[in-house]
Amino acid sequence: MSVKIVVCGAAGRMGRLIVGLIRDTEGATLVGAVEADGHTALGRDAGELAGGGPLGVTLTADYASVAKPDTVTLDFTIAPAALAHLRTASETGAAIVVGTTGFSGEESREAQALATQTRTIIAANMSVGVNVLLKLVADAARLLGPGFDGEISELHHRMKVDAPSGTAIALARAVANATGRELERSQVSARQGMTGKRRDDEIGVMALRGGDVVGDHTVYFLGQGERLELTHRAQSRECLARGAVRAGLWLGEQRKPGLYTMADVLGIG
Repeated sequence: MSVKIVVCGAAGRMGRLIVGLIRDTEGATLVGAVEADGHTALGRDAGELAGGGPLGVTLTADYASVAKPDTVTLDFTIAPAALAHLRTASETGAAIVVGTTGFSGEESREAQALATQTRTIIAANMSVGVNVLLKLVADAARLLGPGFDGEISELHHRMKVDAPSGTAIALARAVANATGRELERSQVSARQGMTGKRRDDEIGVMALRGGDVVGDHTVYFLGQGERLELTHRAQSRECLARGAVRAGLWLGEQRKPGLYTMADVLGIG
């Protein structure tokens, strides 16, 4: 049976990639395409916008009209829009995969609460490789122990509006959780001037911006006389789109409401 998929942000770069992948994915059918009210692409065919033939699905600003209990939404918009879509999905029973980042603390808490009311995946990064990296980082942090300092760097294109990236924060949280620390107390996102000696509980998270870099993330475990580096480099946004479609197909098979993770999708929880 084919999974009915709705794409929010369908006219954006990620949205167009996802629509194109859905067209070519067995077991997936595009049934809805959503964009912001006033967007110039409203009323156009989503398939044509994605660079292929028409799919018979036109862009609408009315998410509620396509959010049905038998659909799975893939959301790559902005935080306020994604939160509004989560509210609608929780009311209608539509399953939803949220790949949007940049949530404030308050928005994140509301999103987590809404997620349990329907079938939901919220992930800072949909890439299969990044989610395997999260598992490896947690394992490494536990195995290496307190004698190794954890530091994270991330590099993204110059147009990215939030920093550090959601993926970098997720990696830092993986280190913190694996070592019994509270990320909010341990995370250091900038160092300048006479900072003094590095605290034992610090987890540095540094952001670099420039050019057209899709996304590089490196986790350093720095010990005495040795260091371990774990790196993921996204060569194109297609890895994110493929992971999102994979998550959508998996979520479409779930029947119990709840907040799921990409680890659940990949079976590495």
